[in-house]
Amino acid sequence: MGSVAVGDATKSARWWHLADRVGATASFLCAIHCALLPFVLTVLPLLGLGFLAGHRFERGFVMFAGTLALFALLGGYRRHRRPLPLLLAVPGLALLLLGVTWATDYSVVVHSVMVTCGGLLLASAHFVNLAIDRRHGRAGAHVHGAQCAH
Repeated sequence: MGSVAVGDATKSARWWHLADRVGATASFLCAIHCALLPFVLTVLPLLGLGFLAGHRFERGFVMFAGTLALFALLGGYRRHRRPLPLLLAVPGLALLLLGVTWATDYSVVVHSVMVTCGGLLLASAHFVNLAIDRRHGRAGAHVHGAQCAH
């Protein structure tokens, strides 16, 4: 029974690591997209990529990245109990959400700065979560169960 629990824990950890990697990549791409958008705004329609400049696409992408971040980072916190990834993610998510809702009524620069910083904070939260998981995983193959004293 113990080997099954360790195998299940390994599968679960792999899934969470994959979610963190996808989340980090998505958040980083979001930050790049938002940083470059003011510069390539006029070129996107010529390339048939005008939808990338739309608020609907941006809001959908932020919702995807935010949902993935919450699942991956809360799962990471349950495994390693380190709050730093969440402390990076909360302001990142706030900046992203404010950037795609409130800041759209203001200049493109304000909007771009908010969502770029939010995306970078969110990507950083995923990278930190992966690093903590990697360090935590090296401590041994301890699986929490009913016999745990902590």
